[in-house]
Amino acid sequence: MNRVWIDLAYLLAAVFFILGLKGLTKPRTAVRGNLLGAIGMLIAVVVTLFDHQVVSFDLIVVGVLIGSVIGVVLAIKIKMEQMPEMVALLNGFGGAASLFVAGAEVYHRVQLAWGAAITAAGEAATATDFATALNANLPTGTGAAIAASGLIGALTLSGSVVAFAKLAEQQWLRKIPPIPRPQIVNIVLGLLAILLFAIVANNPGSQGMYWLLALVSLVLGYSLTISIGGADMPVVIALLNSYSGLAAAATGFVLQNNVLIIAGSLVGASGVILTKIMCDAMNRSLPAVLFGTLGPKADGPSADEVYKNVKATSADEIAMLLDVAQRVVIVPGYGMAVAQAQHAVRDLTNLLKSKGIEVEFGIHPVAGRMPGHMNVLLAEADIPYDLLKEMDDINATLEQTDVCLVVGANDTVNPDARTNPNSPIAGMPIINADKARTCVVIKRSLSPGFAGIPNPLFSADNSLMFFADGKQAIVDIINAVKAG
Repeated sequence: MNRVWIDLAYLLAAVFFILGLKGLTKPRTAVRGNLLGAIGMLIAVVVTLFDHQVVSFDLIVVGVLIGSVIGVVLAIKIKMEQMPEMVALLNGFGGAASLFVAGAEVYHRVQLAWGAAITAAGEAATATDFATALNANLPTGTGAAIAASGLIGALTLSGSVVAFAKLAEQQWLRKIPPIPRPQIVNIVLGLLAILLFAIVANNPGSQGMYWLLALVSLVLGYSLTISIGGADMPVVIALLNSYSGLAAAATGFVLQNNVLIIAGSLVGASGVILTKIMCDAMNRSLPAVLFGTLGPKADGPSADEVYKNVKATSADEIAMLLDVAQRVVIVPGYGMAVAQAQHAVRDLTNLLKSKGIEVEFGIHPVAGRMPGHMNVLLAEADIPYDLLKEMDDINATLEQTDVCLVVGANDTVNPDARTNPNSPIAGMPIINADKARTCVVIKRSLSPGFAGIPNPLFSADNSLMFFADGKQAIVDIINAVKAG
């Protein structure tokens, strides 16, 4: 295919990527945005396959078949509440692809350079002849791009695996002893990675140094992520997503592939923006997240002391509260995802609205285990987009709310963030569920959230606890409301 047509097709794909990202900024247009992005990727893949540089389709077909089978199996088996760890793992796959593609290109360039050196100087070709041939076959800046692909790709791979294990609460992770003085270890590994980066950038034909850089970066990715607290995982996922895009962009420079550069840059830039949004939503600085400093150590009463005045309730009592309510706010959390209660929540919403009750949802930016987790769940249940309100909007109305129904949320409604400066979540913006006239919390137990601290909301004077599985609790409430 003519190079001009290839570049024009890549430009068209890039336009679809940009329009897709624009669509993903709002829940109402997210499906269309996802479709536009997929069309752009289809164009890019098809055009690349018709590029004259592809000399054999055998391995490509095998790879497509294997990848398709794995993708279909995962799509069927992965539950909605497991999507955050799935996203983390996919980020890791992106980093691994960049790492190995750049490594394969290094090998390819080295073989070409030796062939050129032997052709020019015969069997007596020297290392100098090889270096000359290699430099002649490497565009300016390719060495730095190779080093960036190895460093960022490897760091993304190991960091994503750790993030996946943390989100999935894998037991093997708990058996690994903590890293002593992790900040110092990270600094040493970071300096070593920078040194190796410089060596590879200046000597891109050194395959040994490239894989040594990859190894150090793998260890660095692990050490950076292993010490980060669970409550900061949404930020970590956004950051790793950015890393995978940056690694892809660097690999695009290695391969001289324009669409890979554009797509990687878009993912990298959008990931950085999302990371900044997540940091603001959690009142965190990016350096604090990177170095695993969640905040001050907890210095407050024990869980037993916090929960000594907890008041349990029943579906019938909640039904009576809802029967006289004029406005209800539902605050979903990870517990709703685990219980797969979103469809039952939709049914309760429709029932209350049929009785003339105003119902809205308060969505915290980091509710669940990844950005947008609750939006995806509620959209799956066909809950209207205009009922989903952002944190600041819903907080402005909670004092005029008769009943705030918290379904499986914990840290994102913990008033300690406002009132306890020594709390690990001190300063984190929350949904002020405690300011509603009555707050009903649906949870299986009084177990802590991802931050690992007790929640004073559960024992507040205006709070009631309904201990049950999220889905069953909502079903029982629906039946009680209908019976009333």
